[in-house]
Parts: sequence; structure tokens; C-alpha cells
Amino acid sequence: MGGGYDREMRFPVVLFDLDGTLIDSGPMILASFRHATRSVLGRDIPDRELVASTGGSKLEDQMSVFDADRVDELVAAYRTHNTPLHNELECCVGIERVLAELKGQGRTLGVVTAKRRMTVELAFRRLGIERWFDVVVTCDDTAAHKPDPEPILLALERLGARPEDAAYVGDSPFDIGAARAAGVFAVAVSWGGMHQVDDADAFVHSAEELLDVL
Repeated sequence: MGGGYDREMRFPVVLFDLDGTLIDSGPMILASFRHATRSVLGRDIPDRELVASTGGSKLEDQMSVFDADRVDELVAAYRTHNTPLHNELECCVGIERVLAELKGQGRTLGVVTAKRRMTVELAFRRLGIERWFDVVVTCDDTAAHKPDPEPILLALERLGARPEDAAYVGDSPFDIGAARAAGVFAVAVSWGGMHQVDDADAFVHSAEELLDVL
């Protein structure tokens, strides 16, 4: 496996988280959590608690933290609020140019996200970035979710790639944990606005810096 990749290139395969890494979705995610918990539970939960589990498990698991008996109501309220906000969604600053540059260098790119495929497609339709990616793994594709390595390992399997040929770029501890567990190079970005990451193989503060570490 992985024999077809350019051995002169440090990481011929680059996988990305979606929220807060490729797309500037942090504000709309937070707003939708606020809406769901206020409208269903009548509670004002601190923002740091609302976003503590985002980026890892699927939405149902995240909502169970707030009220395990009302998960379905919370998820429905979140999605009703969240879906229309995709009409205003933008890419993170500079990321489109970086994707084009990485692809132009001959790299294989992919997305590994905890979002549902339906929601990922909303973002892709709005932003037109799907063309850069050779594989997209969503929460619909695996039983386990970040920080478990299964989603990243599935992406590598679908690409016929080895962990040592790959980097995973994300903005949350769940992303870095999954990358570590999968044996790929872990890159933490600081622009997501929702998480603090203290442990990674590389830290970048602008999209352009990705070109230097990959």
C-alpha cells in the first residue's frame, strides 16, 4: 500500500477536518447550540461548555451531555437553526489557495469530519471546494468517531495510503488525538476559534503556514 506516492514529498496525503479548519463554521455552530439548549431545555449554558465536545463525536452524542432524555429534540432544534446558516458560510481565510497549491503539487487530499454527509454536502454546495478532495469520510461511514482513529484509518484505506505518508490537519484535541492514534502527522490550526490544542506535531496560525509544514 502507498507504493504509488511520491517518496520525495514529505506528506503526499493530506487529510483535513472540516469545521474550523476548512470552513469558518464556528459562529454558526455555537449559535445553533445556544438555540437548541435554550429552546428545548430553557437553559443558558456557557459557551465553553457548548463547544467542549464539538469536532469529535456525532451531534447526538454531543447533545446527550446536556440532556440524555431529550437528544432527539435537541438535535432537531439544532439542525432547524443550523441548516439555513449555510447560506452565509465561508471558507477559512486563505484555505482555498492552499488547497489549490497542495493539489497542484500532486498531493492527494481528503476530508475526515464528524458531520453527517448531508451537512457536508450543504457546505460543499455553498463553497465549491469538493473538487479538491479524493476522499470524504463523515460520521455516517464509521461506528467510532474522533478521537478514535477509525475515520482517519478508513480514509487511508480508501486511498491505499500508509499512515507514514499522511498528515491530518485539525483545530481540536479530538482531531489531534485521532491523528496520533492513527499514526499520522498531526497538525493543529489556531483559527478555528472554538478549541485550545496543546499537543501536536506542528502548530500553524495561518493557512499559508501549512505549505511550510506539509
